[in-house]
Amino acid sequence: MTTEIPTHAPAQQATAPAQQATAPAQQATRPASDPPRDADFDQSEHITTTLAPPITDLAGCTDVAHRLRQRLQTTVRGRDDVIELIITALLADGHVLLEDYPGSGKTTLAKALGDAIIDDRPDDDIVTIRRIQFTPDLLPADVTGSTIFDPNTNRFFYRPGPIFAHVVLADEINRTTPKVQSALLEAMAEKQVTCDNRTRRLDDLFFVIATQNPLDLAGTFPLPSAQLDRFLFKIQMKHIARDAELEILASIQSRLTPPGEELPRVTRTEILDARRVVTGQIHVDPLIRECLVDIANKTRSHAQVLQGVSTRSLVLMMPALQARAMTQGRNYVGAEDVWALATLVFGHRLMLAPGAESMEEVVRQCCAEPLEALSRG
Repeated sequence: MTTEIPTHAPAQQATAPAQQATAPAQQATRPASDPPRDADFDQSEHITTTLAPPITDLAGCTDVAHRLRQRLQTTVRGRDDVIELIITALLADGHVLLEDYPGSGKTTLAKALGDAIIDDRPDDDIVTIRRIQFTPDLLPADVTGSTIFDPNTNRFFYRPGPIFAHVVLADEINRTTPKVQSALLEAMAEKQVTCDNRTRRLDDLFFVIATQNPLDLAGTFPLPSAQLDRFLFKIQMKHIARDAELEILASIQSRLTPPGEELPRVTRTEILDARRVVTGQIHVDPLIRECLVDIANKTRSHAQVLQGVSTRSLVLMMPALQARAMTQGRNYVGAEDVWALATLVFGHRLMLAPGAESMEEVVRQCCAEPLEALSRG
C-alpha cells in the first residue's frame, strides 16, 4: 500500500491552527438531521489508499470475482458452490436468503464477505458490514434508525440504524414480527429508508444476506411472498462433505484470524464498476428473454402451482444470468445459466398446491420445454 506525501507539507501544517479555530463554528452550523460522529456508529477503516483505475472490461470483473472467491474459500471450507452463488448475487445487485441448520457457517460466510470489502469512502458514515439479530421484541426503528432528542442542544437528530451498511447480515430473519420484516421491503427494493417523513438513500452497494432455520418453527413468523420476492436467491445449504469437515477441525487455529494482506481484498468502487460492466458487456440473446417469459408462463399455468413467479423475478434474473456467465468465463448468457439458476430464483417465489411434488421438480418441469426450444433456436 503506497501513501502519497504532499509536496507542501510545511504550508499545510502552518494553516492547521487556523482550521482548528474554525472547527467550533462549523459544528455549530451542522444540520440537526446529521448523525453525531462517534465511535459507536462510525467504525469504518480510515485508510488512505491509492485509487485503482476503474474497471472497464470483463478481465477486471473476473479479477474482482477471483479475489472475493479466494478470501471466502480461505475462511469458509466446503462451501464452494454457495460462495459462487454469493459472488453472483453480489455482482448482480441482488439479495440472498440462506436456509440451513444452526452452526452451518451462514454467519461466518457473511462476515467473511464483509471482511473482503474495503470501504474506500470512509467519510460517508456507512460501515462495511452490520449484523442485525432478529428477535420477537425488535422494532422497525431498531433496523432503519430513529429520531433522537439531544438535551445538550435541545434539537432532534436522526440516528441511522444498522441497515446503513454495505453488507447487512439479517440473522434469523423469520424470528421477528411481520412489522419489522416489512421495514426491509423498501430498503431491499429501492435502496432507501423513509423515517419521519424523510427519505434517506442507502449506499449503492447495499447487499443483504438473510438467514433462517428451516426446522425450528416455534416462535417464528414465515416470510410473506412480498418479502421473499425481494431476494434474488434462496439457497438451501446442506451439510458439508466429510473431508471438508475434517479440514475445518484441523484448521481451527489458523482460521481464527481473517486472511491477511497476502490475499488482496476488493474495494466498494471495484464492485460497483464490475456490476456496470457485467450488465453492459455480457450479451443476452433475445431468445434467452423469450425463454424466461415462457418459463414464467409455465409456472402460472401449472396444475400444481397456486401462484406463479412475478415479473420482478424475471427482471432480477437478467443480471444474475450475466454475472454467472462472467464467472464461468463467457461473454454471453447460455441455456446452462438459465438451468443452473432457475430453481434458486423461481423456487421460493412459487406457491404450490397441497399435495404437489417438490418445488425443484415443478421448476424443472416448467423449464424443460422452453429450454428445449431455446437449444433448437
